[in-house]
Amino acid sequence: MRLLIVTTFTLLATMAHAQQLSRQQLMEIRTVCEADLRKLCAGVQPGGGRLAQCLQQNASSISQPCKEKLAAVRAARS
Repeated sequence: MRLLIVTTFTLLATMAHAQQLSRQQLMEIRTVCEADLRKLCAGVQPGGGRLAQCLQQNASSISQPCKEKLAAVRAARS
């Protein structure tokens, strides 16, 4: 569980740095996509964009709420 939390925050920090997401956006993504990260990217070493890449590679398997949240954040940044 602790590793999942660290992994999630690492992903979010990487995304925040790359995209300058707000703290609110990060928390929303973490809340909505946590189960997807746990299910699809459990064996992925955090850092270097590997978790974001994992989500991209598994895009067809990501839950609809997570897809919608990521799309909404992307749209808000445009």
